[in-house]
Amino acid sequence: MANSFISKKVDLTSTNQTTLYTVPTATTSIIKSILVSDDSGSGSTITVEVVGTLDGDVAVFNVAHQKVIAANTPTEILTNPLVVETSEIVKVTAGHANRLHVVLSAMEVLPRTVTT
Repeated sequence: MANSFISKKVDLTSTNQTTLYTVPTATTSIIKSILVSDDSGSGSTITVEVVGTLDGDVAVFNVAHQKVIAANTPTEILTNPLVVETSEIVKVTAGHANRLHVVLSAMEVLPRTVTT
């Protein structure tokens, strides 16, 4: 299988749910890190979710729900790698606008091509 390392970043300027990363077609991704940093001096909360399917229906899975992010302090959301599959979406929602930055680091694993 071919591997590709990627990084996705977002500045959460609103409290709207924001797409951080969508797994490409025919790809499995291993998310190594979701780092959240508050740059406001006030702190906030963040919710991290994976949107996928369960038994054929759209389902939302909480990775972190209203996790407290201290002022001026980077916080790692994951304690272990997180595997996400084709078309699954990682979404983030800030408790306050204009306070949080999010950086996701992952390895995309593409299917191996067979040559004859």
